[in-house]
Amino acid sequence: MSSPSQTARTAPEESKVTAPYGSWKSPITADVVSGSSKRLGGFAADSFGRLYWLESRPNESGRGVLVRQAEGESDEPTDITPKDFAVRTVAQEYGGGAFTVLEDAVVFSNYKDQRLYKQSISSRADSVPLPLTPDYSGPFVCYADGVFDSRFNRYLTVREDRRESSANPTTTIVSIDLSSTNHIKEPEILVGGNDFYAFPRIDHKGERVAWIEWGHPNMPWDKSELWVGYISENGNIKNRICVAGGDPSIVESPSEPKWSPEGELFFVTDRKSGFWNIYRWVESTNEVLPVYSLDAEFTTPLWVFGLSSFDFLNKNSIACTYRMNGSSYLGIIDVAQNKISLLDIPFTDINNITSGLNCLYVEGASAVHPSSIAKVTLDDQRSKAVDFKIMWSSSSISSLYRPYISSPELIEFPTEVPGERAYAYFYPPTNPLFRSSPEEKPPLLLKSHGGPTAETRSSLNFSIQYWTSRGWAFVDVNYGGSTGYGRKYRDRLLGQWGIVDVNDCCSCAKFLVDSGKVDGERLCITGGSAGGYTTLAALAFRDVFKAGASLYGVADLKSLAADSHKFESRYIDNLVGDENEFFQRSPINFVDKFSCPIILFQGLEDKVVLPDQARKIYHALKAKGLPVALVEYEGEQHGFRKAENIKFTLEQQMVFFARLVGNFQVADEINPMKVDNFD
Repeated sequence: MSSPSQTARTAPEESKVTAPYGSWKSPITADVVSGSSKRLGGFAADSFGRLYWLESRPNESGRGVLVRQAEGESDEPTDITPKDFAVRTVAQEYGGGAFTVLEDAVVFSNYKDQRLYKQSISSRADSVPLPLTPDYSGPFVCYADGVFDSRFNRYLTVREDRRESSANPTTTIVSIDLSSTNHIKEPEILVGGNDFYAFPRIDHKGERVAWIEWGHPNMPWDKSELWVGYISENGNIKNRICVAGGDPSIVESPSEPKWSPEGELFFVTDRKSGFWNIYRWVESTNEVLPVYSLDAEFTTPLWVFGLSSFDFLNKNSIACTYRMNGSSYLGIIDVAQNKISLLDIPFTDINNITSGLNCLYVEGASAVHPSSIAKVTLDDQRSKAVDFKIMWSSSSISSLYRPYISSPELIEFPTEVPGERAYAYFYPPTNPLFRSSPEEKPPLLLKSHGGPTAETRSSLNFSIQYWTSRGWAFVDVNYGGSTGYGRKYRDRLLGQWGIVDVNDCCSCAKFLVDSGKVDGERLCITGGSAGGYTTLAALAFRDVFKAGASLYGVADLKSLAADSHKFESRYIDNLVGDENEFFQRSPINFVDKFSCPIILFQGLEDKVVLPDQARKIYHALKAKGLPVALVEYEGEQHGFRKAENIKFTLEQQMVFFARLVGNFQVADEINPMKVDNFD
């Protein structure tokens, strides 16, 4: 008797079951999706070449656990974090940079109290974490993006202090004494005065420190500054110089400063060309010179701390990753000869890299690889990849699922601006056991990504495959304002949020209808956070989609500006404009324009988009008489981390769209929640 996977692989076309799109049965269930949603929170290699990574586990309510690679081929990876701890920082709400590894110790941020702890990670040592920072009562003091300073036996890190104001915390770069954990001292402020800081990085001699800073109303990808400070004999910063971003005639957003083994400062910036490329600072002449120029993005927006898009292999070689035309590339730059050699690896989406011993550790994915960490072993000349090994994966891909995986197609489509184009990944319905009748076209679910200054990519995402394997078409849109296509494309959204993103999503849906790929009467839209805003705005101000799902989305721009956390509190100044535009582009103010069903999902501990936003739109649409449902989750913040909530959100979207738009019965046994003005 053949196995299900064998049956799926070998089923001839004539033996397929004819059934309506959306009603197909699939082994990629909501349980599979929620169980495959482990998130990577960063990774690092210690001085011995051992790999450590931080994974968030939905089945442990999203607890962040540090894990060390297996010692031998037959061994399992080792959890480093004790059960009573969870590694995560809420600095800037989005976190990142929650731990740092050095030799036999790790410093990490504990989620519950946000204190920093030092823990021995030697296999022979006591692994009880010891606190490094005071236990403050009241609002949290958060830390992120730290580095060790061996010269003074201290830890330099970004601190976000919420003691005086949780809405407007003070951000500084501080030093923390590591000499004793018996007497915990108040951290000493080294750099302060601006609104935000990131990437404190010390040279190998401990004589200079580099950092990035920026101030309101700019976001770090709009305009930021790179500074270098000279460290005195007592550990203070005696002199400082602005390396990049200080010239008002040059619009740039430097990021990711790193000191080479020879003590030269390298970083990424988008001056002149509008693309983030790698540059170096010539200290003797205070010049900034390009290392390698390409119309490609060598970094990503600083939404989270701890980005690492390049690293040093030796004094003449830099390993790097960049994005061009919707794909990622991994390469080695020969600094002396100004040339790049690409490494052939299976990943098409790469996020972060770090160098190990004769190897690179790469965070990446592809259309058939979920989010993973791979060890890329290099040849003796460090110019070619001779081995590729997956060290960690967000999910294990059963052979049963592979025939059901839909491969994305990168599409370019015309926007409302003549001659201008936008981008998306289109996933056709894919199921080896089912087919539709020839006259039927599939329903479409369009996703608008969050940010809005972010980028959707083509990596394997089971939450997408959940839809396509059941007979839905799915399109993931990189509307104007998205990253990955240079500053000019990113700046399309300045002053135009709620217009350009909405227009591009509508144009994409129409393009797919006109191309004959989807059913124009069954167009649905979904999105989280800023993508939730685009969803609501598209439903309020356009007549393209027949239903929508907003996950922790924005309904009221004025409330968002008033209530949002510090990092994004001035973000929409540049994206929207004055208060009149806030009003005109807020879906909550134009409930009369809504005409189709909407389902909303919201975490009750969300500090980015407060729960009141979802409640306002829910009550308004309910009063209007439209089919509407609201799901609120206790203990969830901005984005859902608990497996049961991830599952429920996915299933309820599916059955909501099927009942109100799809005209088909879903194959899964899902108990639909009550929909007001419908049930």
